[in-house]
Amino acid sequence: MSTDPLIDRLATGLRPVRRRTPWRDATILLALGAIEIVFVLKLGLMRPDMPHAMGMPSFWWKAVSLAVIAAVGGTTALLSLDPTRSPRRGLRIVGMLALAALALGWLVDVLQAGPAVLWQRLDPTHGIVCARKIVELSLPAVLALGLFARRGAPVDARGTAWAVGIAAAAFGALAFVLACPFDDPLYVAVWYSAACGVVTLVTRLVLPPLTRW
Repeated sequence: MSTDPLIDRLATGLRPVRRRTPWRDATILLALGAIEIVFVLKLGLMRPDMPHAMGMPSFWWKAVSLAVIAAVGGTTALLSLDPTRSPRRGLRIVGMLALAALALGWLVDVLQAGPAVLWQRLDPTHGIVCARKIVELSLPAVLALGLFARRGAPVDARGTAWAVGIAAAAFGALAFVLACPFDDPLYVAVWYSAACGVVTLVTRLVLPPLTRW
């Protein structure tokens, strides 16, 4: 029995598609991050004490840690859209980087922590607001990486979803660094981690069914 009619029927209406490249996707992602930063600046959301903050180790610990995690997580997510690549090694590296960032944060905390009590340092009233804003700023990156994943061919949908969630959360948190007036390492470790955890977990649950072949 000839399969030519079936092949012809399946191929009817198909059009050539532009081949995706990680470099082009990375450029789009960086442009999106730049737009978010401009958005924060244009709305006047930048923290008023930025010159003072830039002289504090805790500010740079927060910004550099998030930038590194966003870069490695984003690279892992984009490379995992190639069917010959697995995100598992990249995820292990991101996990080690996150642990190293927390350990470094603890060291910074020891060096500059004030006499405030634990509850005052956590400041849940502002912490919940900060976490909500990080989630909101993560959404554009989640959508962009989700569209890339739909166009790609990930063979490890769950691993890709973890990588997308981590990268998007780190992107959102990094953009929020410009507006957040809190540099206490304990505050950052608790509320930034909570927001990033929510974004990553929801992405892990939602994305795999949408990227299934």
